[in-house]
Amino acid sequence: MNISQLVLFVKIVETSSFTKAGEQLHMSQPAVSRAISTLESELGVTLLIRERRNGVIHLTDIGTRLLVIFREIINGFNKVEQEVTAEKGFEVGTVRVGVFSIVSAHFLPKILRNIGEKHPGLTFELFEGTIEEIMNWLESRIIDVGWVIPPCNELDTIPFFRDELCLVHRDDHPLQGRQTIHITDLDNEPMIVCQGGFVTPIIELFKEFGITLHAKYNGHNIQTALSMIQEGLGISIVSRTSLSLSQIPPNVRIRTIDPQPVREIHLAVPSFRESSPGVKLFIQTARSLFS
Repeated sequence: MNISQLVLFVKIVETSSFTKAGEQLHMSQPAVSRAISTLESELGVTLLIRERRNGVIHLTDIGTRLLVIFREIINGFNKVEQEVTAEKGFEVGTVRVGVFSIVSAHFLPKILRNIGEKHPGLTFELFEGTIEEIMNWLESRIIDVGWVIPPCNELDTIPFFRDELCLVHRDDHPLQGRQTIHITDLDNEPMIVCQGGFVTPIIELFKEFGITLHAKYNGHNIQTALSMIQEGLGISIVSRTSLSLSQIPPNVRIRTIDPQPVREIHLAVPSFRESSPGVKLFIQTARSLFS
């Protein structure tokens, strides 16, 4: 068993294709098949089941368990390379980063530019998804570092940004006449709930004050929520950072809520102790720029 076989196995799983994995690793399809057959023979177990008719690939139970271990082994090799090159005074390697929409638009470009100017040998592979997907990618070692919203299970995390939440409603909504919007004013109001990390702090706040969260619509896109508010379909609680990146309709108003709700955005890794120099540099740069 060698590292090339493990890299190939992981690439097949990630691309769901022997052919695509071979193309990315510059291997012919017969060579890919031989390498996986040799790996399975050496281990004495079947890792992949391939349906010849449609090319669909399934992981066996042992293949699923070994996938996490293989990724850890590959990460270990990458960490060795980064440690050695860092000792020589420069950084190389790839850092796989999980991001959700606000992060990719508001924070990530500046972080990547800053690192790229000082450490051009480092490359980055970006994985965009929901908070839940990023947590799953971290736990299964698909990515090295990512932004998440607590609670974070067994991940190692560090606070990155406190994002204030505010109320958004149409300008003819009855709440427009209130001087102050208290959280209790939102009891049983039809809400458009955005799923991108907003739900947990909102649920906790409603629960704290013993009021009903009437989630009439659920979605992920802030701009869609604003359009729905524009049509009078409900109100929403979203982050001010999200709104700064959005086009707000002329008849939509932004109001402060009392008490001020916030959501905590954290940077997370499977293990700080086991993180590579490239990952540590990424975290250090991100916090120095925004924390």
